[in-house]
Amino acid sequence: MKDVLIIGAGKIGQVAADLLAAMGDYQVTLADRSMAALRDIASAPRLHKQTIDANDATALRQALRGRFAVLSAAPYHLTTRIAEAARQAKTHYLDLTEDVASTRRIRELAEGADSAFIPQCGLAPGFISIVAADLARRFDKLDSVRMRVGALPAYPSNALNYNLTWSTEGVINEYIEPCEAIVDGRRVEVPALEEREEFALDGVQYEAFNTSGGLGTLAETLEGQVRTLNYRTIRYPGHAAIMKALLHDLRLRERRDLLKDILENAVPATMQDVVVIFVTVSGWLDGRLMQETYARKIYAQVLAGKLRSGIQVTTASAACAMLDLLAQGKLPAHGFVKQEDVPLEAFLNNRFGRVYAQVEQARAA
Repeated sequence: MKDVLIIGAGKIGQVAADLLAAMGDYQVTLADRSMAALRDIASAPRLHKQTIDANDATALRQALRGRFAVLSAAPYHLTTRIAEAARQAKTHYLDLTEDVASTRRIRELAEGADSAFIPQCGLAPGFISIVAADLARRFDKLDSVRMRVGALPAYPSNALNYNLTWSTEGVINEYIEPCEAIVDGRRVEVPALEEREEFALDGVQYEAFNTSGGLGTLAETLEGQVRTLNYRTIRYPGHAAIMKALLHDLRLRERRDLLKDILENAVPATMQDVVVIFVTVSGWLDGRLMQETYARKIYAQVLAGKLRSGIQVTTASAACAMLDLLAQGKLPAHGFVKQEDVPLEAFLNNRFGRVYAQVEQARAA
């Protein structure tokens, strides 16, 4: 039985803990600095709770000692603290971060490490890179890779056309920080919330625009092989314009805590969401310019006996699948592990990754 520590008892950490504990071959400890966050979580035979302040390096190292792995589901600004403690404890490390700077630091920590460091194990970054890399391998020569993902309310009812389904801090961060891309064969940084486009899927109109972190390490992996590579977040039309007004015109990008407070007190959360995944790759195959598309819609569903939102289903399941593949010896046991190095077939055949395969393909229009 593998002993795993999950840090962060928020929307995703709770679900990942439930999924792993329900399998019977993981002993899970769910940790958070907040007693209130842990109080309402029911204990189970293989699920325990512990208060830990991730800012306390000594407490972190003690909590990690002897564990098989730690999964960070904490806010992005705590990511590197947890990774540093994992390096010292020689514990396998996984996270969900979309923060580019944190991932660069984790890569440094992975050099010469006795354990594996696997950041960006969620939906985007995470599964989206596995899909894009799988499609890319089918071509003799690549031209473009376009990755689009969004977690959206199934029934939008406000001017933002949005409900809070994910970490508010994480959303704000990806709307502000620079975005990696490959443009005309060159690896560059482009501004968030820009290069807006519109498309339709199953008769529903969407917009998509640059956000930070969704590419993971794919820009580095495909540099020199592709003319165009980009990642954009999917929203309903009108969302980007309002967020640009808040962040730039009202200068709330300089007051992130205030923006977080405004959003969390004005924009309700919802369990009725839909995750849209839309990846298009074009290139040459047998001398012809061809295109392949992967499209999925994943809705809220029952997992481990409870109703979970679509973003909880996709993100927690992806993280658990990566941990499970590591435990089964199907991933490298030390050093830095990229998402795109994981075969899509292995991921979808995993007991946690199967949620991505159990849906109908969406239809592009």
